[in-house]
Amino acid sequence: STMRERKATDPLHSSTDATEGKEKLRLKQEVGLISGVSLIAGTMIGSGIFMSPEWVLHHMGNPASSLLIWAACGLLATFGALSYAELGTIIKESGGEYIYILRIFGSFPAFLFAYTSVILVRPAGLAAVCLSFAEYAIAPFYPGCSSPQAAVKCTAAACILILTIINCLNVRLATSVMNIFTAAKLLALLVIVVGGLVLLAKGQTQSFQNGFQGTTAGIGAVGVAFYQGLWSYDGWNNLNYVTEELKKPEVTLPRAVMIAIPLVTCLYLLVNVSYLAAMTPSELLSSGAVAVTWGDKVLGSWAWLISLSVALSTFGSSNGTFFSGGRVCYIAAREGHMPDILSMAHVRRLTPSPALLFTSAMSLIMIISGSFTSIVNFFSFMAWLFYGMTISGLLYLKIKKPELPRSYKVPIIIPIIVLMAAVYLVLAPIIDQPQIEILYIVLFIFSGIIFYFPLVRFKYHPHFLQRVTLHLQLLLEVAPTTRDAN
Repeated sequence: STMRERKATDPLHSSTDATEGKEKLRLKQEVGLISGVSLIAGTMIGSGIFMSPEWVLHHMGNPASSLLIWAACGLLATFGALSYAELGTIIKESGGEYIYILRIFGSFPAFLFAYTSVILVRPAGLAAVCLSFAEYAIAPFYPGCSSPQAAVKCTAAACILILTIINCLNVRLATSVMNIFTAAKLLALLVIVVGGLVLLAKGQTQSFQNGFQGTTAGIGAVGVAFYQGLWSYDGWNNLNYVTEELKKPEVTLPRAVMIAIPLVTCLYLLVNVSYLAAMTPSELLSSGAVAVTWGDKVLGSWAWLISLSVALSTFGSSNGTFFSGGRVCYIAAREGHMPDILSMAHVRRLTPSPALLFTSAMSLIMIISGSFTSIVNFFSFMAWLFYGMTISGLLYLKIKKPELPRSYKVPIIIPIIVLMAAVYLVLAPIIDQPQIEILYIVLFIFSGIIFYFPLVRFKYHPHFLQRVTLHLQLLLEVAPTTRDAN
């Protein structure tokens, strides 16, 4: 009974309501402009820039058009984030796409999003980042050849298990790890950028001669190239997951977006130029770990520093992905769209251990069954499906509800461009290169209907599920948190 009576709260965001004699979880508005910029940029700069360049080049066919894809991805991410900024000033709640879809379109599509995100999208993102970490962590042990897939997958699985332990043990430990590794990723990128500028100054520009020769024209290939590029920009919407914690969200949200995303775009373009200055396109395509190959060519005996820096960077990024991954799960459980156990926290450590353990298990399954490029493609397909739905919700509000108070307005042409891009990114690979896996994903999304109507719409809760929840509470030593209050 003690377990059921005790309320677990976040020690950083809790206050005591003396009138009711119990603790309530209150989200304090502590995230300012600098923190907002750091959150966006720190999440975006993860594994993608170290893994995706070879795949963008592979699908586009030449260096110049691949650089155009990287620039276009940055522009699209900026437009998407600006559109989300307006949504964040209309619906001032945390939860990102989930809460926007819930408030605009209603319970059913919001449940489908939460169901897909918690079971597939979030674990897929974590699996892809951990596979990237594994590639770089073991690359020095296999010089001059590709690393065995078994070794890569075992290392990625070990990474997930270590992250699970860190995040379940202590919130402060997890945030400290995130801050330390953010510094490592910035150092790694700056070393690559400076090295590339030195190579260009020495006249190594052969990769850029006849840069557009052999450009791929297929709409499907361009769409998949966008998938790989946009994976590196994933995280542009992360500030919308913590809207309730922003200081002056109507000002901070759009400003942070306008600073962080153009900064990351410029950095990514310079890093790609550096790769191409050090390697020919064919060398880049044959590299399993682009940054390591760059280090071998440019830094010589110090190349191990790149492997170490990139491994630390991707580990930190995967920790950030894991740390923030429970937000949608928590908000969805708060709204009654997920099992209660996933919204509970450990009674002493005050960490959302059930949600973390569930995400960890799903990520391990994806690592065993997929490769980096296939996971990224399917992750991007699902992500842009729901991004498009969210942006269409903004267009609905702009046209049908212009009277709603909003302190920031994005020109209507920007969400229209993002919606068109989302439709293209979802349909192009299906039309040009149909894969049976995409059908499986669509069927999985709509399989949520089986759970929605009995469990959410008609609130049928089988007695055995309640007993399972109680036993899991006792086993994991977790208890319900109180509802967020502003």
